[in-house]
Amino acid sequence: MVVIILQYCTSMSAMEDRMTTDERITCHTPTPGKKPTRIHKWKYDLLRGIILDILIGSSDGVEFRSLPGLIDARLSPEQRSNLGTVSWYTTTVKLDMEVKGDIVRVPSAKPQRLRLASDYMSSA
Repeated sequence: MVVIILQYCTSMSAMEDRMTTDERITCHTPTPGKKPTRIHKWKYDLLRGIILDILIGSSDGVEFRSLPGLIDARLSPEQRSNLGTVSWYTTTVKLDMEVKGDIVRVPSAKPQRLRLASDYMSSA
């Protein structure tokens, strides 16, 4: 599980190397009929790693509306500058992680709360 948590870039030189590539990843949404979005792979990997790290440390899940602020607090100034709008990328990556089964919405929770999927936890 530690390897998965550390997938996002902790080294600035590694992040700089990744930010120079134009490789993109397709992010899907659970909403039927909505087209997928393509974003830079380094942005996806960075946010996915931080989201996993946040959710692994939370037993009852995290409110979705607080997630962008929690992510922003973990970004370096350079990462924040190169990322773009944290809330938009958070939503895009979060939706793709839901489609892939990495995270789930806590049933009946208002406001929306997220937690790691039990399938994800058993495979980590």
